[in-house]
Amino acid sequence: MRIGALVTAVGVLLAALAAEALAASDIRSVRLWRAPDNTRLVFDLSGPVQHSVFTLAAPDRIVIDVSGAKLATSLEQLSLANTPITGVRSAQRSADDLRVVIDLSAPVSPKSFTLAPNQQYGHRLVVDLFDQGSAPPATQTPSIAASAPPVPVTPTQPPPKLTPVPNGKRDIVVAIDAGHGGEDPGALSPVKGQYEKHVTLAISKELQRQINAEKGFRAELVRTGDYFIPLRKRTEIARKKGADLFVSIHADAAPRASAFGASVYALSERGATSETARWLADAENQSDLIGGAGNVSLDDKDKMLAGVLLDLSMTASLSSSLNVGQKVLSNMGGITPLHKRRVEQAGFMVLKSPDIPSILVETGFISNPNEAKKLHSASHQQALARSITTGVKQFFHENPPPGTYVAWLRDEGKIAAGPREHVVARGESLALIAQRYQISLASLRSANKLNGDVIKVGQTLQIPATALAAQ
Repeated sequence: MRIGALVTAVGVLLAALAAEALAASDIRSVRLWRAPDNTRLVFDLSGPVQHSVFTLAAPDRIVIDVSGAKLATSLEQLSLANTPITGVRSAQRSADDLRVVIDLSAPVSPKSFTLAPNQQYGHRLVVDLFDQGSAPPATQTPSIAASAPPVPVTPTQPPPKLTPVPNGKRDIVVAIDAGHGGEDPGALSPVKGQYEKHVTLAISKELQRQINAEKGFRAELVRTGDYFIPLRKRTEIARKKGADLFVSIHADAAPRASAFGASVYALSERGATSETARWLADAENQSDLIGGAGNVSLDDKDKMLAGVLLDLSMTASLSSSLNVGQKVLSNMGGITPLHKRRVEQAGFMVLKSPDIPSILVETGFISNPNEAKKLHSASHQQALARSITTGVKQFFHENPPPGTYVAWLRDEGKIAAGPREHVVARGESLALIAQRYQISLASLRSANKLNGDVIKVGQTLQIPATALAAQ
């Protein structure tokens, strides 16, 4: 009898667990974002579900069958403007089986996947609808990276700067990356409904406007609206736009609400230079974990050759990053308190471009009530953008890329040829720096009052005005 009772009890328990596992999950809300080449629907769930997606033609529709789900929200509130979606309707086919039908104005290519809970959201079902001519990436791993647009162009994006440049010289291109976006809101303000993603986009658009007002410069936005782009994809977009500089704009949070001040970061090859830098870098890098984006494999390359070339390129890029970063930071110090008075270095994934000087600008701590208020102010956003613009101009007036209008101005003596600065990067020697700028080692020592050849990482060297940089 004891064994029989035990078997009965176990059976009841297993049945209860099975019933719980099969219990329908609620679709609590539905969110929609429009990216330049796709539309993303995110179904927020109370638990895991199974699903299938298929297409129908004449008329064009997407059908999503969700097993173990019930609709507990309205679909009528979705804003469908500027999307190929003309309507979203649903029907409960059985107690636990839901069908969602998406009516379309044009054919699309769907891609769907589920996501486990993270710190911001619970279970989710993500459906990406790629426009014609923009097929989803050929990857078998469900990833938010699949929804990243290759080149953001939307009806609301400002028209490109088409001002002719004298003598056929090109503009200096600055890629501006507004941090976060879409279902990744970034840090939260103490004020309800204020997110980092909105602040960064507002500052980025103002920065673009100001840089485009400068003759010989052109600013390109990496993210033009409220949608998500994986970190590595952001640098890819910048590269496709021919960027000479990558500037990532953020307004982060800290564990302490009292933390305040602006910061500028460049890449660190050997980890963070402070606990704050390490904490912020980890938070930013985890952005890709929302969709599980993985590292790029270099297994098919000659690792020794690739390593040498990458190291040489990264060293030059990092030196320029530290240089422009210090100029931006110095100018920001004139309009807002600084968290650190030198450029910090950390392992931000978004800065890991070996061929483009890259900086990450923390415009302030949105977790600080006083700074949050300023960051949402249009006047403060304009002042921040102006300080960044000034720092960028100063750097390129001293280090203009060859073939640009600014380089032509410098060669013609129309830009003051004052001493340039070089911030020493890891792995650089005094002889290597002298060779880069085509000056003698003796003149470099003399300009910096050095008795020997010992220099330190982060040290700022003056490059004699008569030197012509070997770009």
